[in-house]
Amino acid sequence: MTGEELHRLLMDKWGRSFDVQLRKVQGKVFFQVMWKYLEQASFPMSEAEYFAHLDQVAEYLTGFGGEAQVQQFIQQTSEKPRLGKAVSVPIDLGERASEWILE
Repeated sequence: MTGEELHRLLMDKWGRSFDVQLRKVQGKVFFQVMWKYLEQASFPMSEAEYFAHLDQVAEYLTGFGGEAQVQQFIQQTSEKPRLGKAVSVPIDLGERASEWILE
């Protein structure tokens, strides 16, 4: 998955360029679609920074082997990012969890 493909997925689902993050919570990794988006005047990144960030997150997703999980979850969810509430997608790292998670 590339940053451009990730952006297209977000735009197709919600029509906005939402910020995305990878978070580790209690030994699990989550892909989170945040409530802030590029089209907001107060968005903290420039367009170039946003797309570089998407490329980086997409690279990690591919490395985790989680791109299909994220794609399927986003396409099927009825959730929508809203102020203070991100859409969280759990990433099942399977047997490779120890490669990515350090306690």
